[in-house]
Amino acid sequence: MKLKSLLIAAVIAMVALTGCKKKIPFAIEDYGTLSDGTSVYLCTLTNDNGMVAKITNYGGIVTELHVPDRDGKMTDVVLGYENLDKYVEATPYFGALIGRYGNRIAKGKFTLGGKEYTLATNNDENHLHGGDAGFDKVVWAATAKRTPNGPSLELKYISKDSEEGYPGNLTCKVIYTLTNDNELKIKYEATTDAPTVVNLTHHSYFNLAGHDSGTILDQQLMLDADKYTPVDEGLIPTGVLAPVEGTPMDFRTPTAIGARIAQLTGDPGGYDHNWVLNNSDGSYAKVASLYEPKSGRLMEIFTSEPGLQFYSGNFLDGSNKGKGATYNKHNGLCLETQHFPDSPNQPQFPSTVLRPGEKYGYTTSYKFSTK
Repeated sequence: MKLKSLLIAAVIAMVALTGCKKKIPFAIEDYGTLSDGTSVYLCTLTNDNGMVAKITNYGGIVTELHVPDRDGKMTDVVLGYENLDKYVEATPYFGALIGRYGNRIAKGKFTLGGKEYTLATNNDENHLHGGDAGFDKVVWAATAKRTPNGPSLELKYISKDSEEGYPGNLTCKVIYTLTNDNELKIKYEATTDAPTVVNLTHHSYFNLAGHDSGTILDQQLMLDADKYTPVDEGLIPTGVLAPVEGTPMDFRTPTAIGARIAQLTGDPGGYDHNWVLNNSDGSYAKVASLYEPKSGRLMEIFTSEPGLQFYSGNFLDGSNKGKGATYNKHNGLCLETQHFPDSPNQPQFPSTVLRPGEKYGYTTSYKFSTK
């Protein structure tokens, strides 16, 4: 059955289940066509509180996320574009699902089972975010559903053996749910028919004052992490787990992002590092928060992953223009729950190897409230 038929069938099923008197919590619309003729769709999820998430099955991209401030005013708090063509043409991973491997792998190589695998080197000499055509650039099969706690969009994709150089056929499922507790909850699952590595994540650029409001430097970040992974000039971890104490990396209490960012030298400077989260037992826990004082918006992040990459939008340079805005340096930030960068080459890090018969899976929630 074609994707559009699946989506229409889902909508019809929800109408039958809920009856005509209740508003359907999602809508499906055409979003464009790729050069090979593949149709792409946009799904709008709306929870009981009026919060809205718009997600396309091209790359699983969250194109808009409308969140209330302390006065109830809704604002779109993620950077992005207004149409499919711009995402296809050039994007710094705005709002996308990332895979097979989020973050960097040194020199685009790793060894597994005694065999060396070679990946694309799309970030200078290193491999980044799945390669030249990672999961952010594929069309996912999609089904919209009603759940007891809000609407959801289920996305499925099979990454074939040797795609972007990775071994094994990897079957992936990602479920976005916009809960009635004002969470954007993302559940990741994957299985493989041969040993491989996998590290899925989400790459929204958040600005809690609004996507078009300027820098995020006054917003206050908390990261529940006593250590981080220092990096070399290519942003590859050195292998050391260094304490944040006494460094610009210490966000154990809420701290303005701009307070110490100038201490991070280099070109372009700023934060682009992985923090070693304190929930080392793999439990689902609150690991971070972001607060915007003027609007009162608070975003709390829950996950079971061992790491979180904080990227302060250092490479945004005004060339990315979307939704009526021009995005400059530090106009948005990413908080990517993950395993550590370059883990396939650093056996002292938590393993990212997935084998046949095993199931990869975790959940991350971005929960919104005000204060």
